[in-house]
Amino acid sequence: MSAPTRRVGARAELLRVFFGEGDRVAGRPAFEALLRGAHDAGLAGATLLRGSLGFGADSVLHHPRPFRLSGDLPMVLEVVDAPERIEAFVRALEGLLTGGGLVTVERVTVLRPGAAESGGPGDVPGEETP
Repeated sequence: MSAPTRRVGARAELLRVFFGEGDRVAGRPAFEALLRGAHDAGLAGATLLRGSLGFGADSVLHHPRPFRLSGDLPMVLEVVDAPERIEAFVRALEGLLTGGGLVTVERVTVLRPGAAESGGPGDVPGEETP
């Protein structure tokens, strides 16, 4: 069996995890725990985005306040990988996100994959070259 490859046009999934900057997992910031979890799970990559304004199910508007170094701004973790790898990570998230957070998954098509550590441009985990 050949090494996993990424191909343009490959089926993949986009995972988004919405949570607050002040959320915590096992005593540490949720953004650290989630990003470390994605890394430890061997996902292709993850991006953590910090929002400037937002609200969630509680309808509380989260925005930066003057003269405060930190707040509870919205955060989003995004991951694109093969469907089976995303599914496995979503199962692991159930144990991490005990206090809330919104998790979405949608199908995407990889149009221009980044270079993989073990392969070159055009590699997507979970897809094999014919």
